[in-house]
Amino acid sequence: MAEVTETQLPGVGVRYEFKTGDKDHVGVVHHHSGRREIIVYDRKDTDVARSVLELSADDSRTLSDLLGASQVTEALAAVQQRIEGLTLEWIEVAEESEMANRSIGDGQLRTRTGASVVAVIRGDTSEPAPSPDFVLLPEDVVVAVGTADGLELLRQALRP
Repeated sequence: MAEVTETQLPGVGVRYEFKTGDKDHVGVVHHHSGRREIIVYDRKDTDVARSVLELSADDSRTLSDLLGASQVTEALAAVQQRIEGLTLEWIEVAEESEMANRSIGDGQLRTRTGASVVAVIRGDTSEPAPSPDFVLLPEDVVVAVGTADGLELLRQALRP
């Protein structure tokens, strides 16, 4: 297996890079929103992207399934859920959401769902531990912690 380097990209996500058996330099940027970018760098100048493929969260899951990762991911998620009882999830606020343009407190999200909003990512900035008066906007990404049931209720409130 190739050595993979991981680089934190504050406010964006994480970039993973490795070299293939054919010596191609490949990167994957995992955005907090779930979007992914697959980058193939130029062989002579690894600071230049030869090709960039942008994938939505759904596209990423499809490709992951095709590559066989879903079975491992599902097993790991099940183990994590049993051990810790809590899950961390990123949920984008839909434009048609009941929570779009409303404050976290007005929506009584923790009371209704049992899940806690621990951060909100808006574009390239993040708001850690947002206060109850923090107003959620469409396309914000809510980072939440809770049980699987609580996060499902929160998902329903943010993505009807």
